Amino acid sequence: MTTDYTAIHVLIREVPKGEVASYGMIASLLPGVGPRMVARAMWTAPKDLKWYRILTSSGAPADHSGAEEQRRRLKKEGVAFKKNGAVDWAQCRWRGPSQKWVDKSGREIEEVMEIIAGWKK
Repeated sequence: MTTDYTAIHVLIREVPKGEVASYGMIASLLPGVGPRMVARAMWTAPKDLKWYRILTSSGAPADHSGAEEQRRRLKKEGVAFKKNGAVDWAQCRWRGPSQKWVDKSGREIEEVMEIIAGWKK
């Protein structure tokens, strides 16, 4: 059985240059999707998807062969890292999807805003 990860890929495209999101942040906006499913979706991602903007909840790249490439690309986009190797969430956390995405999702803006408010640690 093949899983359709299109909705995940569409949402990842919402994360702009210089900002990052966690697997959990992406999952929180998609009903029935968990962080691991977002991670699996990366394996089938279109070549032009900016996969490197998605990190673990700790703010560090996942432990995979592309971790150093991910870090390099993020630094090139101006993403700040702390001494411990995690991104500085306060400076580069994704602010959430566009109004266009919200409208297409069928979710109420208030619900999306509540989810986003939960991202702040």
